[in-house]
Amino acid sequence: MALTLKPLDQQVIVITGASSGIGLATAQVAAARGAQLILVARNERALAEIVDEINDKGGRAIYVVADVSDRAQIRRISETAIVRFGRIDTWVNDAGLSIYGRLESVSEEDSRRLFDINFWGVVNGSLEALPHLRRNGGALINLGSEVSDTAIPLQGMYTASKHAVKGFTDALRVEVQNIDKAPVSITLIQPTAVNTPFPQHAKNYMDREPKLPTPQIDPYQVADAILYAATSPRRDVMVGIMAKINTAMHKLAPGIAEKMEARYVTRQQYDEPPHNPDGALYQPGQDGHVYGASPPRS
Repeated sequence: MALTLKPLDQQVIVITGASSGIGLATAQVAAARGAQLILVARNERALAEIVDEINDKGGRAIYVVADVSDRAQIRRISETAIVRFGRIDTWVNDAGLSIYGRLESVSEEDSRRLFDINFWGVVNGSLEALPHLRRNGGALINLGSEVSDTAIPLQGMYTASKHAVKGFTDALRVEVQNIDKAPVSITLIQPTAVNTPFPQHAKNYMDREPKLPTPQIDPYQVADAILYAATSPRRDVMVGIMAKINTAMHKLAPGIAEKMEARYVTRQQYDEPPHNPDGALYQPGQDGHVYGASPPRS
């Protein structure tokens, strides 16, 4: 079967991490363009409000409360999608969060929990989606980061998890597309820093409130890249000029790049005490917003 992806208004799309940030922006744009949606997150209150808003505007969306680190809960997503819509055309693995702190300070328990969400959540979603996508053709879209190829201090375990996501996605693409010749497009999206509630959701070991370094891009820019990959097969997509610059610098001059990356320590902290050090590592975040603390940037 040849790889042909449907227009968005003919697609059924699963989006994890859909209660805020990039996932929420992607859901809003996809709904406006006519896609049928299954939105997934741990925050039921936010999901219910988002789905109600989409449906009130004439969209078609349902939600499933699930922790992506649990394969059984992931299975419930696909079962719900098939019962309600009969198929899955695109699956977006967006759920993820970070830990701010020196690697030597972060507990093993917290590091493992981060990998359960960021890495195993992508693995679980991908392996659950593939049988459905193989059947009629479709797109699997995994959210990496510019730090899938680079590194950033104070978010070392997040960096490691995004390297792992890239390795898994690349290997899966070889097996599915190049060995099996299956009609499935597998894309890694690699944004630079994005203005979302990402810092507020992170577990924070620092004595200051965390932030993302500037410049930050608008989450709807990432949503557009994701939805473009849902209709036009792409191997990987860098989003934001800084993602391209930082990745190229790390490959061409890694020693210089690492010296520059060391300067990001002070650029990831506000000069004020932490507001919510526990973040959303173990409990769902409660905001339901696209944007974070910073003003929107394009």
